[in-house]
Amino acid sequence: MKQHNINALRTSHYPGQPWLYDLADELGFWVMDEADLECHGFYDVVTQHVTPAPYLDYEGSKEEFFPKAAQFTSDNPEWRESYLDRMVQMVQRDKNHPCIFSWSLGNESFYGVNHVAMIEYARSIDDRLIHYEGDIKAQETDMYSYMYPDQDRLKRHVEIDGIKDGKWEKPVILCEYAHAMGNGPGGLDDYQDAFRKYKRLQGGFIWEWANHGLLHKDGYYAYGGDFGDEPNDHTFVMDGLCDSEHKPTPGLIELKRVFQPINFKFEEGKVFITNEYDFIKLDHLEAKYAIKAYGDKLSLLESGTLEVPSVRPWDTVKLALPIDLTQYSDHGEEVFLSLSFTLKESTSWAPASHEVAWFQHKISADRQPSIPVGLSASSGSVKIVETRTKVEVFGSNWSINFDRVRGYITKWSHGSDLLEVDPVTRAAIYPCFWRAPTDNDKDNAVSVWKDYGVHRMTSQLRSLKVENGADGSGVSMKTKTYFAPPVLGWGYDIHTVYHISSKGVLSINLDLEPKGVFPVDVPRVGLNIRLPKSLSQASWFGRGPGESYPDKKHSQAIGIWSSAVDDLEVPYDVPQGNGNRMETRWVRLVDADGHGIKASRLDASTFNWTGGRLSDQTIESAKHPCDLVREDATLLNLSPRVAGVGSATCGPGVRDDLLVKVKPESYGFVLESI
Repeated sequence: MKQHNINALRTSHYPGQPWLYDLADELGFWVMDEADLECHGFYDVVTQHVTPAPYLDYEGSKEEFFPKAAQFTSDNPEWRESYLDRMVQMVQRDKNHPCIFSWSLGNESFYGVNHVAMIEYARSIDDRLIHYEGDIKAQETDMYSYMYPDQDRLKRHVEIDGIKDGKWEKPVILCEYAHAMGNGPGGLDDYQDAFRKYKRLQGGFIWEWANHGLLHKDGYYAYGGDFGDEPNDHTFVMDGLCDSEHKPTPGLIELKRVFQPINFKFEEGKVFITNEYDFIKLDHLEAKYAIKAYGDKLSLLESGTLEVPSVRPWDTVKLALPIDLTQYSDHGEEVFLSLSFTLKESTSWAPASHEVAWFQHKISADRQPSIPVGLSASSGSVKIVETRTKVEVFGSNWSINFDRVRGYITKWSHGSDLLEVDPVTRAAIYPCFWRAPTDNDKDNAVSVWKDYGVHRMTSQLRSLKVENGADGSGVSMKTKTYFAPPVLGWGYDIHTVYHISSKGVLSINLDLEPKGVFPVDVPRVGLNIRLPKSLSQASWFGRGPGESYPDKKHSQAIGIWSSAVDDLEVPYDVPQGNGNRMETRWVRLVDADGHGIKASRLDASTFNWTGGRLSDQTIESAKHPCDLVREDATLLNLSPRVAGVGSATCGPGVRDDLLVKVKPESYGFVLESI
């Protein structure tokens, strides 16, 4: 936790082991100590025959139904001693630990006279803050507390609740937020921005630290129902920042970056840093800088050490850099400034040189993407052979086949085969609007997407035209297809232009026009490409080395990265969509001899991609990693747009502007053999 910039923990939903508090005292964690109290099930009792009004949000449901549920135990004096017993044991056992800043009365137990008795007891022997989310109006407790608000609701709470004459007396915290289930949580940066904006909003506790899978004799981590147990919570115990082996997930890596205690801003060629520690300066850190240029390869232009200023908590200063950054504004390649702040000396929780915070900023001017040389080359001749079922295009050492019945590429050879035909679509390159669902999709977006048949769209060819360039620049194939789910009354009209240069470089441009009553959004928009299994090594220029999504990308730096294809997948305890990589300029997939393909955008600077050996259908149908059957191929997806991941299993979904809205659009890619 300390290594990932976490500074507080809540012992939900019962007190922790005694040694936990000893460690927290030593390492400097804030601890909210929580009593062993929860009776959430009574909410189901009072609502099982009642349908909450559709206009009621979670807070509205609390106000309407919690008082009724409280009548069973929390507001029933017969249970007073049982409630008090939990508070007495916790406070008496842990009262001498300085790490504890707050006593919490429990979790989701509504609110009643027995909670008031717990508060009165705690206040009689200790003056630490009292927390309880069920005290909706913070009548007796010392803070307003909320669970899983979206940004709009959070803003309302902070700006309205408990405000008198424009002033607030009690702070606001989030006792739970950013539900960390599977591929997520998304939107951590939005919450952190809110914490910075509002002094009253003083942080929160992410649910939760680690998955609770149990190691099965067959080698996987089991969850509810895997032992024939009924009833069960299915995968709802797999919602941690660490997996069941307590190894960090991508969500924890993202959290470390978002939580880092130095906030960076780049303005007019200068870097400003804010010390976001509450009590210490930055004297325990050292810093390095690097200027790197990226194109087809990485070039280190400059590097060195920096003097870390002695910045007081929450002060902002300009960071002195020994270089003039403006000299790189007109550089021919993309140039980035990178800063790294690390520990000077080893500590009890991390070795010297452990990275605490980092920053990256592009300092060269934006440029239009360069056109691959082979795309516009006119040297060499191109031959076309047409039959009733296919079109073959030949160059001096390459060939491309089109299926003229379906309108898609089925083969591309350049010394060796670079594409394979998918057994389902019977195409090697195929439009794609679907991806394997994530945990955060399953209870929300997936049902809507599937109602619209996004997962089973098929293609109908309407026309195909072959044009041979008069200037010898190559051949163009123009197709019109209707891409739609069976039966349902919507789909895309897709106009695609395949251009093959005399050098065998392939560009694909698509114009999409949605028709009918279509969904508001889809998981992504792009192309699926099936490659030979031998193309097993990937390299790319973009965010990496791990996965990134529009609302979960800050931990991944721009760079040139490489990986085995098999290592691109994220082995979540519960299989789900994963492995997207954002803001990519190019990606290469090659075999052991370095032969393969390179993909890039022609009409824009960056794109998303995934690579692996698992089909979306395989991932979605698997309950555990051991159920995954890999394809005998390399599966590549190129997408101009992908949706964020959100945290909708228990909380807000993807921010509206980070959804892939269905709309008319155009995009294109260039594929080159290498």
